[in-house]
Amino acid sequence: MQDWRWKTAAELGRGIGAGEIDPTALVEVFLGAIDAHEFRDRIYARVTHDRARAEAQAAAERAKSGMRRSALDGVPVSWKDLFDTAGVGTEAGTALLAGRVPDTDAKVLEAATAAGLVCLGKTHMSEIAFSGLGLNPITATPPCVNDHDAVPGGSSSGAGASVAFGLAAAGIGSDTGGSVRIPSAWNDLVGLKTTHGRVSLEGTVPLCLTFDTIGPLCRSVEDANLLLAALEGGRPADLAGNSLEGARLMVLDTIVRDDLRDAPRAAFESAVVRLQAAGAQIAHRDFAPLYDAFDVAGDLYAADSYGWWRDLVEAHPEKMFPQILERVRGGQTVGGADYCAGWNRLRDIRKQYAAVTAEFDAVIMPSAPILPPNAERLLNDDAYYKAENLLALRNTRVANLMDVCSVTLPTGVPSCGIMFNGQNGTEEALLRVAAAAERALS
Repeated sequence: MQDWRWKTAAELGRGIGAGEIDPTALVEVFLGAIDAHEFRDRIYARVTHDRARAEAQAAAERAKSGMRRSALDGVPVSWKDLFDTAGVGTEAGTALLAGRVPDTDAKVLEAATAAGLVCLGKTHMSEIAFSGLGLNPITATPPCVNDHDAVPGGSSSGAGASVAFGLAAAGIGSDTGGSVRIPSAWNDLVGLKTTHGRVSLEGTVPLCLTFDTIGPLCRSVEDANLLLAALEGGRPADLAGNSLEGARLMVLDTIVRDDLRDAPRAAFESAVVRLQAAGAQIAHRDFAPLYDAFDVAGDLYAADSYGWWRDLVEAHPEKMFPQILERVRGGQTVGGADYCAGWNRLRDIRKQYAAVTAEFDAVIMPSAPILPPNAERLLNDDAYYKAENLLALRNTRVANLMDVCSVTLPTGVPSCGIMFNGQNGTEEALLRVAAAAERALS
């Protein structure tokens, strides 16, 4: 039964459907593992034992009567602590929201519950989701599965750790600049960033409402596909018959391949060779307007986040981690005209990017240019924190700025992922490419 902790969500769902796995036994395996784990309180902010058991019992009864709601009915997952949960604290990793208990579930949690997913609890995260590192001295910093002294990536830090340490079949997180994909890449998982607006943000504590997205952290592309369907109350894409034969993949050479550390560079180059061997056609392209997009991005993120958080932040700035306080306060000086001009420029760049990349099935790049940094050094070295934080989210942010869907896959090298970016709203097509790539890389 302990093997259940390491199966994909899809495998667990098939086991439930075949009568080989009892959802009530399954949830006890996960709850027992959580409660006994040395990193329990660094990964989970709150464990919802009663809810999980009740939902598992209902899933077991549906399975016995042949009334399962989805392929993942009865599968236990974790939720980042910015998704509202009725009667359970939702604090977004910050003392500013300590004691906040919503009355209702977030829309996305409602949809997942309707699909039969079992809620194990709420996972720790970067404070207000404003860092790709996963370091949070205010609440907790989860460990990276490959180096327990290193950060796990953020801001969906506990979500990634919960899956990597076998404490959830999948985790649900948010991605504003890479917050699903960085913890996925650094913990050797699959992470899907959805197109902005595809999955409902209602009942989700925001960071930047113009960039926030929701997506799963999981063990396979099949899982990502099934979880996306559950999160939006839809039907999963048909991934059958996928192949890389003749697939056109564009290696982006602008910005994202600069300053690559040795391990991510070697992992990416090895992965490209394997994709070619599986039949993919590789082409290299530059996209110079990306420099302008990065130039305006800082003001757009900062103004958006400060606009929502300002009153809470300025009422009690002493409650915040200084690094996060400094970042969110960056929005104080952004003028309205500059903000609007920045968005006008970014929309124009998005149109250019869509035209340049339209002939390709995916745009590929290293998921992150660096490995997970040491947590203690990040706390004690201000310059190191700032440099590593910016690098951590640099590559992933391309998809957020260009408003496209994106998925990171493991390369086989610890904490080194390869990223596939699609076009706006093309998750189904991207997942088919990713499924074929996953097979070539495994």
